[in-house]
Amino acid sequence: MVLDVWKKIKQREFAPIYLLYGTEAFLINETKQLLLNTVLGEEEKEFNFAAYDLEETPIELALEDAETFPFLGDRKVIFLHNPAFLTAEKTKEKVDHNLTRFETYLREPAPYTIMVISAPYEKLDERKKITKELKRNSEIVEAKKLNEFELKNWVKTRAKSSEIEFEQEAIDQLLALSGTNMFMLSSEIEKLALYAAEKKRIDVTIVEQLVARSLEQNIFTLVEKVVQRKLDEALRIYFDLLKQNEEPIKILALLAGQFRLIYQVKELSRRGYGQQQIAGYLKTHPFRVKLALGQAASFTDEDLSHLMGLLAEADYQMKTGGMNKSLLIEMLLFRLKK
Repeated sequence: MVLDVWKKIKQREFAPIYLLYGTEAFLINETKQLLLNTVLGEEEKEFNFAAYDLEETPIELALEDAETFPFLGDRKVIFLHNPAFLTAEKTKEKVDHNLTRFETYLREPAPYTIMVISAPYEKLDERKKITKELKRNSEIVEAKKLNEFELKNWVKTRAKSSEIEFEQEAIDQLLALSGTNMFMLSSEIEKLALYAAEKKRIDVTIVEQLVARSLEQNIFTLVEKVVQRKLDEALRIYFDLLKQNEEPIKILALLAGQFRLIYQVKELSRRGYGQQQIAGYLKTHPFRVKLALGQAASFTDEDLSHLMGLLAEADYQMKTGGMNKSLLIEMLLFRLKK
């Protein structure tokens, strides 16, 4: 698990090669920065750090650099980005790579170089020899979307590094308000840590006062008000979004996306799929699935089918008609309430 790898790095237990792959960009970025800042001092970075984009540069050049002794230091760090040759995806290769040379290096890496291979792909091609060789000879960080339990543990760990502690309800509320984007969560935790510098403890009240609601969360809450038939509160949220200069067409797209998710999770749940299975099938975060499942209980299949029809009609009118776009969504909300 990524947190275990981070712990080793902080204890200065370095591997000669790291393979970071997956679609959670935050985890890849954090691992790279942690390695770079732990291995090299600020003065060393200028001489002993290099990054190569393998979509533009043959890997042989990076390997030559890796095998060159560090300058005025004990170690050097090399990042290799976009190794498309590790995937099954069809890409237009701009350069040819000597993968046999790379395989040789993987078996006997330079003892003074820490090589970090950053592969922002959901899956690697396990059939390829180079993938097998790399997995055999590297410390692997699978940067996948964290499930709800892992995400909450990460929030606790992140807070602890800032010397603050979250109450459990405060973590729940933080995720509910900010969503699951780890870049946004990290920013909010930093803000909360500054606020609680003296008390060292974050409760749910502080979270509600300070944490910015994401657009997606505002849409979720708007849908909640529709579910509860509280049109006045739904309209208040909508007007607040307009004051924040959110485009009506974007709001409509997110509304449609949330109702589509509700429809999908309701159907998949009926077929016996669990929360994690639904998340994997729909390629969305398990926490979003959990929230959508809660909303799905308030709608019949006929309700959802009718709502999807109204949203499709509004989308068509917004893109082809001359009606004021903001007024169109206001009228839609009146119709959704029925």
